[in-house]
Amino acid sequence: MASKILIIGACGQIGTELTLALRDKVGKDNVIASDIREGNEELMSSGPFEIADATNYNQIGDLVIQYEIDEVYLMAAMLSATAEKLPMKAWDLNMGSLFHVLNLAKEGKIRKVFWPSSIAVFGPTTPKHDTPQTTVMEPTTVYGISKQAGERWCEYYHNKFGVDVRSIRYPGLISYKTLPGGGTTDYAVEIYHEALKTGKYTSFLKEDTELPMMFMDDAIRATISLMEAPSEKVKVRSSYNLSALNFTPATLANAIQKHIPEFEISYAPDFRQAIADSWPSSIDDSEARTDWGWRHEFDLEKMTSEMLEGIKEVYHV
Repeated sequence: MASKILIIGACGQIGTELTLALRDKVGKDNVIASDIREGNEELMSSGPFEIADATNYNQIGDLVIQYEIDEVYLMAAMLSATAEKLPMKAWDLNMGSLFHVLNLAKEGKIRKVFWPSSIAVFGPTTPKHDTPQTTVMEPTTVYGISKQAGERWCEYYHNKFGVDVRSIRYPGLISYKTLPGGGTTDYAVEIYHEALKTGKYTSFLKEDTELPMMFMDDAIRATISLMEAPSEKVKVRSSYNLSALNFTPATLANAIQKHIPEFEISYAPDFRQAIADSWPSSIDDSEARTDWGWRHEFDLEKMTSEMLEGIKEVYHV
């Protein structure tokens, strides 16, 4: 019998595509989407949806009982740039929702939990190149602090209470299906939209700011394959490093110019530059590759073709 899955924060950038991918895989009635507000038309028409506040333990607990949920994907979070403006609200959402789900698992009400971490757990003292799985983590952002604390709690609940919790440190994620939600790597999505709409883009990061990135299809595949891996293969219970691409705004612009030669980029770094400067430029994800067989499929060229084709359909260009 297929697992019954609850996705909390299903209308966000990752949640939307994860919901659709899981419904394709295990059947629409086995995947309950939930969020504090309704999502896009494709998501809403694809299967069951419930309005729920991730910070409300009773609402989440009621959904778990009502639908006899086995697995929870907790995708609700306030991202880096937005969290800097609303620190306490970000902490309450990012940490409160995690405790609710971990406690439901501890009580035996759910069997398996996925919780997303981020490269934001790293800080300026972390080795910048090929950042190891286990390393110095002194995050300097509200988002990063909440994710680092979350990793520690995930590992604690696994070791102390046997909770089967699994996690990935996502790099910057790039998709044409949903708009970005206030992250520091959002330029890498906005740039494609502007290239097709206006032929020019002003980057809020400097031209040589290299960051780890990934096409959304790879991120969704990684998430599902980690959740499907036999428990004994999941050796890291804080969060796995995950990597695919590393590039700068200038490199990305160059890849777009191969398709749109007249495209122009300019640079006006803002407060997000300091956040990006505190993050790694490349990630060593060899443990994910060894433990549960992670492999990425999209390089920069393949991703750029896919992004431009996808956005053309959105704008009917």
